[in-house]
Amino acid sequence: MDNSLLARAGLTARPKGYVRDQDKICPPTETVDRAKAAFARLGAGVLAETKRIDTGRLGIPVFMSLCGETARAVMPTRKQMGKGASPEQAEASALMELAERFSFFSFWADPSRFTEAIWSEAEARFGDALAPASLMRHSVGEDIDDDTARRVLELYPWRFAPARNIAAGRDVVLPLDWFKMLNEFNGSSAGNCFEESVLQGACELVERHVCAVIDRDRPPLPTIDTAAIDDPVLADLLAAFAREGIRVWLKDFTLAMPVPTVAAIAYDPATFPDASEIVFTAGTAASPAKAAIRALTEVAQLAGDFETSSNYEASGLPKFVTLEEAGWLFSGPQTSLDSLPRLERGDIAEELAILADELSALGHPLLTVDTTHPVLELAANYNIVPGFAFRERTPNASLGLFTGRLLAEKAPPHIAAPGLAKLAGIYPNAPFLPFFEGLFALRLGDPEEALPAFTRAEALQPDDEDRALAAFYQAHALSLLGRFGPELAAPLDRAIALSPAVKEYYNLRGVSRFKAGDYEAAAADFEAALALDAGSAMDLANLGLCQERLGRLDLAAHHLGAALTLDGDIAFAREALERIGGRRDLPNI
Repeated sequence: MDNSLLARAGLTARPKGYVRDQDKICPPTETVDRAKAAFARLGAGVLAETKRIDTGRLGIPVFMSLCGETARAVMPTRKQMGKGASPEQAEASALMELAERFSFFSFWADPSRFTEAIWSEAEARFGDALAPASLMRHSVGEDIDDDTARRVLELYPWRFAPARNIAAGRDVVLPLDWFKMLNEFNGSSAGNCFEESVLQGACELVERHVCAVIDRDRPPLPTIDTAAIDDPVLADLLAAFAREGIRVWLKDFTLAMPVPTVAAIAYDPATFPDASEIVFTAGTAASPAKAAIRALTEVAQLAGDFETSSNYEASGLPKFVTLEEAGWLFSGPQTSLDSLPRLERGDIAEELAILADELSALGHPLLTVDTTHPVLELAANYNIVPGFAFRERTPNASLGLFTGRLLAEKAPPHIAAPGLAKLAGIYPNAPFLPFFEGLFALRLGDPEEALPAFTRAEALQPDDEDRALAAFYQAHALSLLGRFGPELAAPLDRAIALSPAVKEYYNLRGVSRFKAGDYEAAAADFEAALALDAGSAMDLANLGLCQERLGRLDLAAHHLGAALTLDGDIAFAREALERIGGRRDLPNI
């Protein structure tokens, strides 16, 4: 072990105590016991229960941790999934996922963790410890000078907090809400110790980065020869898929990163598309075998054992509806798993130090913020690698675009209005300016002023997704003005044609068609929204209303009941269910 490397990074040696399917400092049974004891310190309001949810067909365990009322008040999600090659590891994963998210959102809800200031105030207060303007430019890949970057950053009051630069072993002060806007909670992590948590988060960031680059460029990539794999856990996982007739391809997604990333694409010819989907995931870890194990257990987590008509939500990689859409993945030379880079050591801290050093050498420093909950005391972090890509982020990123978004959506009006005006001076004729003017007008309650701004914005946008969003907001402004019918349908038709995988576009068009009395067409729109997100309670409820108006009372009761099971607070769904005599079928909420 290179102790000098650990000392320079300020890390503590963490020998591995478990290496079967994941690398941890202790066995998963210990993690489960520690996590449950930690949640118990917070009472019953954070962790309600854990339960195994796979059907058993593959024999690959999938667990879920369910949030209690306290956690639901803090977090936007109600459940977390956990994966692993053993039940113990899958349950540990589900528990640590809850620890990660509860810690992350609790951190953001605590104002004492931040110093709010505009950029010049932060420069005066933090001096050389403040992240340089060059790092902020690098975070979005923008080619402007540092003085211009400072002028943009000066327009918004940021929330500053210290982050540890792992390779340098020192703290740097970041405008943390900037990076949260860029990455959302991508990069949040939890573990049995600080080093384990940060390594987990760093690997996830590498995974998301290479997936974003590959999804954008679609290059030919090596296909991994699964017949030559000798890792026993990985071989058993592949055999489980083969036993059930499920086809699996493994791809080398590493690109030029210092750690290996393996992607997995799988589908079941016997059940697709009626009862299963094409599942496409990736995993990054210190060794190629562990990366492939992460990818395959993620497939199992999302697939519903390829027999339950489950509908997973795509995140780091796109979701394919047909094999033809995935055709670009099936080309490329064959390679062995052993040809991928290997960072594996006997100590997790050493792996983390090496990874941070190599990322820094590539121009991408690994930064981490300690988000550990003070009562939970399970190590948790928010990890950031400025310059890394993220698939859900717009390709047209800039300091001006994201600062303008915050001004339009969140800044007090007395800051937002002059800030947007100054931004127009820095970025004259930028496509995002009229769009943010429209958003700001909506926030001020003036959809009449917002409508022409969104109309101007649509014509200026550089790509289909941004044009679709501007068209959608035109329709949204029209709906606020009560102008339904063909005038509202036209921009929604354009939005859906340009970007057909956004459920909100179908939802609003469905609402518009419902108000116009076209219940059949409205039902089709709500069904399209549910095809993109099967767990959308509002779309289920709206579909139920359409079926009621069409006289299909059994279908109506089914959809309304399903909506109330997901969200018991949808009053109009409960009223409709009672109207059609469904009181006896009312689910227990």
